[in-house]
Amino acid sequence: MTGRLQGKTALITGAATGMGRATAERFADEGASLILFGLGGADLDAAGKAAGAKVVHGDITAKTDVSRAIEACGESLDILVSAAGIILTDYPETVTDEGWEKTFAINVTGTMNVCRAALPLLRRRRGAIVNIASVAAFNSGPGMTSYASSKAALVAYTRSIAVAHGADGIRANVIAPGWVRTPMSDMEMDDIARANGTTREEEFENLRQRIGLRRIADASEIAGCCLFLASEDASFVTGTVLVADGGGRAPVANRAV
Repeated sequence: MTGRLQGKTALITGAATGMGRATAERFADEGASLILFGLGGADLDAAGKAAGAKVVHGDITAKTDVSRAIEACGESLDILVSAAGIILTDYPETVTDEGWEKTFAINVTGTMNVCRAALPLLRRRRGAIVNIASVAAFNSGPGMTSYASSKAALVAYTRSIAVAHGADGIRANVIAPGWVRTPMSDMEMDDIARANGTTREEEFENLRQRIGLRRIADASEIAGCCLFLASEDASFVTGTVLVADGGGRAPVANRAV
């Protein structure tokens, strides 16, 4: 690796599995000092050990837990990556109050809690925020009512940071991944397979045929996007959304759900 984050301190939420963990591994390889924060239990401990990171177990929706994570960063913070999130299957007519509120509590309010608490430290270092949303923010698929709505809100929130704190030298950007092979996507595909009477792998194969690159992303590829936006290579990039979907949303008639 190139040491692009040498001397930098990064806080990553949702680092126990999937894109968050891949980002932790990539940032560690690039020389960053890491604090991993979330509810991952043994998985989070394992990720921390692999990355040589501090680990803070806690809930991003709990302000006291968020405060502990910020305290673990010390006097300054260069990078915040918010990868924590959930998805529930629901529809406009039947979405429950509980499901809607839980989704927004984690995907939007929880991320806001961490960003808000981190801003004073990021200001000292003219740091960078990378929030992970989804292409569902722009093209919702079936069963994504609360999830797609929350990710659209996350895009708007991140852009508000870019506008409000650009003068502080803070950059705030969003990554909108398409399908990425993670435990969450496996769970989502299992739901689709049950509804269609198929298998997870059959559904993934059907999906591949509707993506420009004809494949599903690996979590490490999204980590590479995080690295770009967190690094000085993106020094003039803020308030933007980096769509990483392999061309899945490009053909209107062939749009992947």
